Amino acid sequence: MSRSITVGGAQLGPIARNESRQVVVGRLLELMREAHGRGCDLVTFPELALTSFFPRWWLDDEDELDSFFEREMPSAATRPLFELAVDLGIGFYLGYAELVEEEGRKRRFNSAVLVDKSGQIVGKYRKVHLPGHADNRPHFPFQHLEKLYFEVGDLGFGTWRTMGGVMGMCICNDRRWPETYRVLSLKGAELVLLGYNTPSTIPWDPTYDDQASFHNHLVMQAGAYQNGTWVVGVAKAGDEEGCNLIGGSAIVAPSGEIVALCSSKDDELISAACDLDICVRNKDAMFSFEAHRRIEHYGVITGQTGVTPPE
Repeated sequence: MSRSITVGGAQLGPIARNESRQVVVGRLLELMREAHGRGCDLVTFPELALTSFFPRWWLDDEDELDSFFEREMPSAATRPLFELAVDLGIGFYLGYAELVEEEGRKRRFNSAVLVDKSGQIVGKYRKVHLPGHADNRPHFPFQHLEKLYFEVGDLGFGTWRTMGGVMGMCICNDRRWPETYRVLSLKGAELVLLGYNTPSTIPWDPTYDDQASFHNHLVMQAGAYQNGTWVVGVAKAGDEEGCNLIGGSAIVAPSGEIVALCSSKDDELISAACDLDICVRNKDAMFSFEAHRRIEHYGVITGQTGVTPPE
């Protein structure tokens, strides 16, 4: 008998800059109820799912900046998500902006939590690969100030055995880096959950603007196939405060095939029954690291950067 977990991807349409937490959480609750109606065990929400993507603005007012962050999780505004999870018996992944005070200073992270069916936080991740810039670029239609507003995540890439499988988390730009999936896979991940907010254009470097959606799926499909894991990538989508977000939320099988895909740029739920035993077979066969991976023959000089030149 296979180990199967039904996973939902809860894409969000645009969130306005002045949209309250209560309104946004209400949208998440509706998607969670729909996921439960489809028999989902787990639902994945996007990166920074509680607010508009505020790093697109240069914010001089620290109080205004802090208003986009959560100081605790659950907070008063997000507690209904945890309560409904318990009532419905469904887990969830939630991306949000995290503010903590440590060592006498404020620390800000782009974070996500994994919550089980009992409403308990079983894992937290803080985004490692921060894109964008830290300087003010007011001449562009929007900015991408993650390097200014967030610190690099300090929790590493963790995995958690919960809800019948081994789950890992990452966020947005993390999905473009092969080491993200490889580290999670080496730690046993069978489901990689990730949220993202990806614009269709990068004003200061438009080289690949016409391939944004292609690259989005390419990296998730390659990461899933090469590491024998399911990948659930869930977007914020649509025209959000003048910035078009690509959407394209997808559930990708360990074969690299997309088995569920959003068709809109609105609030939309996709779902798929994920056989986790496929991951075990892939890791024991095609991508058996123990049998086929020979690090000692890769040509890397131990303890140094660089590659050994050919004879």
